[in-house]
Amino acid sequence: MTPAAVDRVYLDYNASTPVAPEVAAAMQPFLSNHFGNPSSGHWAGQPAREAVEVARAQTARLLGCQPDEVLLTSGGTEANNHVIKGVVSAAMASGARTPHVITTVVEHPAVLEPCRVVERLGARVTLIPVDGQGLVNPDDIRRAITPQTVLISVMHANNEVGTLQPVTEIGDIAREHAVPFHTDAAQSAGKVSTRVDDLNVDLLSLAGHKLYAPKGIGALFVRAGVALDPLLHGGGHERGRRAGTESALLATGLGAACALAESDPCADRLFALREHFWRGLQAACGERVVLNGHPERRLPNTLSVAFPGRFGDEILANLDGVAASTGSACHTGVRDISPVLAAMGVPHDLALGTIRFSVGRTTTETELDEVVRRLESYV
Repeated sequence: MTPAAVDRVYLDYNASTPVAPEVAAAMQPFLSNHFGNPSSGHWAGQPAREAVEVARAQTARLLGCQPDEVLLTSGGTEANNHVIKGVVSAAMASGARTPHVITTVVEHPAVLEPCRVVERLGARVTLIPVDGQGLVNPDDIRRAITPQTVLISVMHANNEVGTLQPVTEIGDIAREHAVPFHTDAAQSAGKVSTRVDDLNVDLLSLAGHKLYAPKGIGALFVRAGVALDPLLHGGGHERGRRAGTESALLATGLGAACALAESDPCADRLFALREHFWRGLQAACGERVVLNGHPERRLPNTLSVAFPGRFGDEILANLDGVAASTGSACHTGVRDISPVLAAMGVPHDLALGTIRFSVGRTTTETELDEVVRRLESYV
């Protein structure tokens, strides 16, 4: 690798991934040809329809479900909104006066904000706490269930600290009480297994740009028999479940990314890179670096660390082109810490000094070693 290639290092794969070459190649024909509407019955629409269905089948194979259980969306945010609003709407239409939703304090805003919306519409929402490593206690879920509970939503992996939740165990509890169970798998898909039967889930959300597909495409697994009202109304697209003309271009990108994740799983490589980086940080910084999140039950690519007594944004500003995320935000001179870190009880000074590094398929040890070198000289 040339020195110039190390000048800028991307370690923010949890925020977004580049489009994989295999994905770009699969999409290319739809930038120049196959422009027809997938819903059209003539020769121009047929290739687009076939491409959409191939992508649906590729996504289904990654999830271990049937293609007709995969609903294409614009991304993870739409999928999460569809689940929460759609389940609550269906319950209300069936006569539920105060449908009850259970979720956690560390969910992505794409779950927490729709929950606030349905609260305003008459639903009740229970937020389950987490421990100091970001883990939910399944017994807390069990105790929160009432006869009015219509949905449990617990993320598979936390986007900030990488903690993997006991989703399978929570799924067992949900089934015992006949409550639909949803997991936001935007961060976990393509990094760890997200087969729906293994996870015991009835609904699962995906975001294409988290697994080397383009932005603007995602998917929602809906197990057969789950009552879910449409989020978008209009034409009869997606078997009447989601109005809007499907994009063969974006669907092909998602399908190709799912096929890549299935044929070339990268968890072991990501884990090796992350551990190499963590060992380097420990050797260089010693007690000046602290791990956030669960030490073992964690995404293989995610490393959330705190530098006591420092500000994460100032550290990143001095790392000369290293792209990563901080655990705090500065607004008009006041630093607010991440709600996730606050919910975990991370001390304020550690939260302010937190940086999330996330490695990906194209990360190299050379890049990680360079980041360690820069950190050692600064912190």
